[in-house]
Amino acid sequence: MSLFTSTAGVSGITPDDYGPLIIEPVERQSVALQVAGTLKTSSTKVHIPIVHTDAGASFVTEGEEIAPTDASLGELEVMPAKCAGLSIVSSELAEDSDPDAQKLVGDGLARSIARVLDQSFFGSLPFPAPKGLETVDGVGTVDAGTKFTNLDAFQEAINRAEDVGATITAFAANPADALTLAKLKQAKDSNVPLLGSDPTTPTRRTILGVPLYVSNAVTAGTVWGIPRDRVMVVMRRNVTLDVSKHARFTSDQVAIKATMRAAHAFPHPAAIQRVSLTKAS
Repeated sequence: MSLFTSTAGVSGITPDDYGPLIIEPVERQSVALQVAGTLKTSSTKVHIPIVHTDAGASFVTEGEEIAPTDASLGELEVMPAKCAGLSIVSSELAEDSDPDAQKLVGDGLARSIARVLDQSFFGSLPFPAPKGLETVDGVGTVDAGTKFTNLDAFQEAINRAEDVGATITAFAANPADALTLAKLKQAKDSNVPLLGSDPTTPTRRTILGVPLYVSNAVTAGTVWGIPRDRVMVVMRRNVTLDVSKHARFTSDQVAIKATMRAAHAFPHPAAIQRVSLTKAS
């Protein structure tokens, strides 16, 4: 006999109890979900239309024919891939109604999902992980020199994004680079940091007014400038939690599996800016 969420005695580990512990921590801990727009879907594939060139317009004399022009259109097809976490607990722990026990399992799965989601978003994980920023062709690139000494490269990134009609809403950096930037001072022999602060979030720093996010998933030596409206994380609406005791019947353990389907969409690569340090030869 299989153990279902409707079976008597498993109310402590049903989706109603665990759902908030799985979903909410992922959304708080994943940097990708904070810097990118989120598109939720219940479909297997998502088609994102792209306007490459607008239909033209011009001044015309009153009464003259208006010359028709066509927009140049494209389409980006995105298929969410499965991201999953698995935790094994004893039946005694599963039956315990203590909220701390439930939170321990939920937070552990949430951290795993958030970590893998960020690794795929900022990196280039092998298939079946969705393609991330490291694999996108056509992103803007800014050379910051051999080390960060000022914010000129970030100003250039902001301007390059504006040049293609986008606005950078977040920078994302590796912790090592974030620390280097945080140590920069406004002037020689000054103790005033060059980075700004966010009054709404005291621990958050800003680069030229743009929030700086920190993630180990970002490659050291690279800082991404991301326009939220040109970058998306596509998620299936249904985040599921499955519970099974069948495979571990003889050891009296319960397997708790959390799954989420997600993929990344970069419909306007030129709007994304990559600020990179020059590697020493």
